[in-house]
Amino acid sequence: MTGQNRGGGSQQPRRRGQGELEGQVLAALREAPGPVNTAWVRERLGGNLAYTTVITILTRLHTKGAVSRQRAGRSFEWTPTADEAGLAALRMRKMLDAEADREAVLASFVTALPPGDEQLLRELLAQATDDGED
Repeated sequence: MTGQNRGGGSQQPRRRGQGELEGQVLAALREAPGPVNTAWVRERLGGNLAYTTVITILTRLHTKGAVSRQRAGRSFEWTPTADEAGLAALRMRKMLDAEADREAVLASFVTALPPGDEQLLRELLAQATDDGED
C-alpha cells in the first residue's frame, strides 16, 4: 500500500517543506489589493486547506513580524510586512538569538560560505556601514 491511503487508490498529498506554506501565504498577501481576510487568503491557496490551518499560519507570521493585522468585525484583515527574503532573515535571527555563543555561530556561518556569497556579505556589510554614517 505504498503511496496509497486505506480508503482507495489515490495518492496522499505531498507534504510541504518547512516554511513552504508560510511562503505561499506571504505570496498570496503580496498579490492582495490591500488588507484581506483569512477566507480571501484560503481561496488564493486553492481552498483545500482548513480555515483553521490558514489562521494558524497567519498568526505565526504575525508573531514573527512578517504580517500585520487589524480588526475587521470579529476577525482580522492581514497585510504583509515582509517578503520571503525577510521571512528567511527573521528565521535566521531567531536561530542566532537562541544560541549562547553568537560569535562562534557567526564565525562558523561565514567560514562555510562559498566565495561569491562571502564577497556579497562583505559588500552588504560595507553598504550597511556606509548607510549608518549618513
